[in-house]
Amino acid sequence: MKRGYFYSRKLHSLLGVIPLGFFLITHMISNYSAYEGGRESFQDKVALINGLPLVFFMEMFFIWLPLLYHGVYGLYIAYTARNNVGNYNYGRNVAFLMQRITGVITFIFVTWHVYETRVQVALGNITHEELGSHMNSIVTQPMMFIIYLIGVVAASYHFANGMWAFLVSWGITVGPRSQAISAKICMGLFVLMSTLFVLALFAFRGKEFEASAAAIHSLVTIIG
Repeated sequence: MKRGYFYSRKLHSLLGVIPLGFFLITHMISNYSAYEGGRESFQDKVALINGLPLVFFMEMFFIWLPLLYHGVYGLYIAYTARNNVGNYNYGRNVAFLMQRITGVITFIFVTWHVYETRVQVALGNITHEELGSHMNSIVTQPMMFIIYLIGVVAASYHFANGMWAFLVSWGITVGPRSQAISAKICMGLFVLMSTLFVLALFAFRGKEFEASAAAIHSLVTIIG
């Protein structure tokens, strides 16, 4: 293995956990607040995050640039990977294939989601206070809701299974027993994250966010 390729794979693995894993978990918690505490709780979380000092530069260097590298290099890995599930249908081989598939889905989904939310805020089409209502207008469309379900489940699996691979590749879990234990923990993490994300999606479809969306639409109509 060439040294440059070795370090590129290590950096790709590291960025998938730190900082992108932290970002995904933070995003999950803020979205889940919509289910747990409703619109007000969600808006409080959004205000807290966007009230951080130098938030633009923090997102640029700790989210968007790492995401770009991890995503683009991940597409290269997926394209060049040799999958042998058809010949050796072992659990880890299936997980290897699923990691590549969910990686492609996640990168496309996250890119599109960022465009629909953060980019629209930056363009001035919506405000941070309108994000909950904006999500309501998206996920109440049946096809969009299905896409979001697939996207959040794929992202959760990709991170959880990627965490298992990270622990192995960085020499943290070296033996079969430790790897088996970490596999169960990571799959438990996958189930937990998927559940919280899905509950958040159902919350955004709720009457509270729908009423908020209707109120904003009425205000825009009156002003217009």
